[in-house]
Amino acid sequence: MADASTTDGANTRVRFAPSPTGYLHVGGARTFLFNWLVARQNRGTMVLRIEDTDRARHVEDSMQKILEDLRWLGLDWDEGPQVGGDYGPYFQSRRLEIYNRYVQQLLEAGNAYYALESPQEIEGMRARAREEKRLVNYTRPDPVPTLEQGLAARDEGKPVVVRFKMPDEDITVVDRILGDVTLAADRLEDFVILKADRFPTYHLACVVDDALMKITDVLRGQEHLMNTPKHIALQRALGVPTPRYGHLPVIFNADGTKMSKRDKEKARAKGLPPPEIDVHDFRAAGYVPVALLNFLSLLGWSPGDDRERFDLKEMAALFSVERIGKTNARFDRDKLLAFNTEWAARLSPERLLDAFKQYVVADPSVPDGMRKANDECLNDVLRVCAGFRTFVDVVKKAGFVFVPDDTVTYDPQAVKKVLAKGDGAGYAMLEALLPRLAALSDWSAAALESWFAETCEELGTGLGRVAQPVRVAISGTTVSPAIHETLSLLGKQRTVARITRCLAQRA
Repeated sequence: MADASTTDGANTRVRFAPSPTGYLHVGGARTFLFNWLVARQNRGTMVLRIEDTDRARHVEDSMQKILEDLRWLGLDWDEGPQVGGDYGPYFQSRRLEIYNRYVQQLLEAGNAYYALESPQEIEGMRARAREEKRLVNYTRPDPVPTLEQGLAARDEGKPVVVRFKMPDEDITVVDRILGDVTLAADRLEDFVILKADRFPTYHLACVVDDALMKITDVLRGQEHLMNTPKHIALQRALGVPTPRYGHLPVIFNADGTKMSKRDKEKARAKGLPPPEIDVHDFRAAGYVPVALLNFLSLLGWSPGDDRERFDLKEMAALFSVERIGKTNARFDRDKLLAFNTEWAARLSPERLLDAFKQYVVADPSVPDGMRKANDECLNDVLRVCAGFRTFVDVVKKAGFVFVPDDTVTYDPQAVKKVLAKGDGAGYAMLEALLPRLAALSDWSAAALESWFAETCEELGTGLGRVAQPVRVAISGTTVSPAIHETLSLLGKQRTVARITRCLAQRA
């Protein structure tokens, strides 16, 4: 039997094969990243293929979402959708004739057979096994149906499937991360390779595609470990190479539960905001892609020293499969937030702006005016909001600049504390400042900073008593960037208009 483990270097071919059932889970993103790092480190080939044969779970626009998420992370692929390649098509739904040939090969060789039981009969079989406290495995019929019987039953409209005949022997998975893992023969049941709808199962399609696409190395989640003996048995029956396998540690939440897309449903059921689970969630929550990638790389892998901050290029230089751990990884959201804060401060203005522009498109709560703003304006916003944790903080701090003047809403507590308190001292301050601001000719941030300082000195008061009423009048809250930077962003005409509107609305 051929063994792909003999290949290395430029012959290395790895793959990521998501099912288009929704957005890309961060666990899938980590799997892609680790495979990508293996490919780039060896100057090998990264293959992306779409496992879309489960029509019941197929989501029409999911593939495009997955590709967008990968592109947002800065990850590319050498073969697959949008780029082509020599081993396509890269959509399993377009490879049905290929799979059918291999199913027929297995049937004719006696390594597979038509199974005629109805779903109800299968469930009854499993229920009896549970009652008798036996291993809940499918029991192979003796004798197995002939090819003629199987075809006749299928022609009659019965839900006929094709099952692979598992050999009566233990199978050992040689795992690069976990070591040798052996599954006993009595744990291995005959499994379905062709469903009643004539679509292949994951097991068959995966094995055939890995062989035909010349995949040498497979890194995937530990949840697939129990599938691997089935795949090895299929590979042996078909006479195709067995790739080198490595099964990645499972990602758990901080509380020790498995990180799953169902976490969102559980949170909503409790009336809580859903946690970020998919890559798109983190994009819409204002994270920069390099910070998320950096964080994901450390979920199960370590470079072997105390260093934790590195970009994609540095990861490729440091990465090795041998340093992937066996134990489950914990998704520490506080740590990710710290990563994001640091990366946002480290990025060049160009990269930060690019990430911010991608964020404002993804988050529906961002004001339309911010989406339409030019690069110069957005750069100014990022500059005056420096030190933020995520881009959401930027919107909270400066988003009011980009809403129509007549839609600013006033926080009652801000009005009470800043404007109405002391018999309307804040309103009185606004009335005194309004004509002075309207008379200013130089509206630059520097000129405004000097004006506020001079005004405070002239009035014999601190900056807070002058700046806070203005801040509430123009933003509706007590939060904004430095007041002179804020007014410069907003512009003279809109500043005067908002203060005038605020005064007109006082109780």
